[in-house]
Amino acid sequence: MTAFLSIQEVVKDFGASAGGAAFRAVDHVSLEIAQGEIFALLGSSGCGKSTLLRMLAGFETPTSGRILLKGQDLVKLPPHERPLNMMFQSYALFPHLTVWDNIAFGLKREGLPKARIAERVEAMLKLVQLGKLAQRKPHQLSGGQQQRVALARSLARQPTLLLLDEPLGALDKKLREETQIELVHILKSVGVTCVMVTHDQEEAMTMASRIAVMSEGRILQVGEPRDLYENPATRFVADFIGNINVLDGNVAVRPEKIRVSRHLPAEQPAGPLNRVQGCVRDIAYFGSYTVYHLQLPSGQTLKVSQSNTERHPDEAALREGDQAWAWWSSSAQVVLAP
Repeated sequence: MTAFLSIQEVVKDFGASAGGAAFRAVDHVSLEIAQGEIFALLGSSGCGKSTLLRMLAGFETPTSGRILLKGQDLVKLPPHERPLNMMFQSYALFPHLTVWDNIAFGLKREGLPKARIAERVEAMLKLVQLGKLAQRKPHQLSGGQQQRVALARSLARQPTLLLLDEPLGALDKKLREETQIELVHILKSVGVTCVMVTHDQEEAMTMASRIAVMSEGRILQVGEPRDLYENPATRFVADFIGNINVLDGNVAVRPEKIRVSRHLPAEQPAGPLNRVQGCVRDIAYFGSYTVYHLQLPSGQTLKVSQSNTERHPDEAALREGDQAWAWWSSSAQVVLAP
C-alpha cells in the first residue's frame, strides 16, 4: 500500500558562500506519513526540520531524493501548483483586510464564484468560532484569535496536506498550552493530513500522533509520543523528550519514576529496587509537583519530580541540605546506546 506522503532518501546541501563552507542540512531522510495523521518534526534550531518542511512546500529543492504525495512527485512542481498550504509562525495576515477577507483571499485568487467563496469563508469562521469577529482587522484581535484566522485561511482551500511552521510559537506559554488541544480538535474535525515543525517537545507530545526527532539533518527516532518517552533509542532522544537522569552505564530514569524521602519506606514495593542516598542541593516548587536535585556521592546530580498531593507539607518535608533516599524499580529505567 502506497503511503499518503512518502519522503524518500531526501538530501539538501547548501553550497559554500562568502566566508562559509558548504554543509548538509538534511541528510538522507526517509519518512512514511499516513493520511489524516498529525506528524511532528521535532528538534533544536539548525537540525534540518524547517529545511525539510520548506522542501515539502516547494520553497527549497532537494539536492537528491523524492517527495511523493498520493503517488505524485512534488519535487518538479512549483509551490503554487502543490495541493498543500503552509501556515507560518508569523501568521502573515494582511493588516489592511478584515478577518473575512483574509480568509477569502486565496479563494478569490483561484477565481471561485462569489457564492462559493462566501460559503467556504462562513464554514471556516464557524469552524474556528470567529463569526462575530469577521469584520475586525488583525490588529484588533488577540494572538490566539490571529492564529485561528491564519488556520482558517490555510484550510479554506481544502488542501490535501497542511504544513505548520512553529504554529504556536508567537503565543505566550499559557495561551499556547490552551491552544494546542483546540488546534488538534480543529485539524481532526477537518481530517486534513498535517506535518508540523516545532522545537517544543511538550507541543509535539500534545499535538502529534507521531513524532520524528531530528538532529544534524538526520532522523534519530520515529514513534508515538508515549513510545519515544518510555523507550528512547538514544541518549539524545531521551534527553530531548522530557527530563532524564543518565547514570553510569548509560542507564536513564525519568524524574517522575523516582521517589524521594528522608528515610526509605518500611514497606518497600515488591520486586528489585534501585536505591541511592544523597544530599538535597536544590528544590523547585511548581505547584502540582516539586523537583528535587539530589547530589550523589559520585558527584552526579539526580533529578526527582514528585507530585504534591497534600495542601501543606508536613514537618518531615525535605529541605535543602538534608540527606535523603531516592529509589525506583528496575522496570522504570532504560538502557541507552551512547
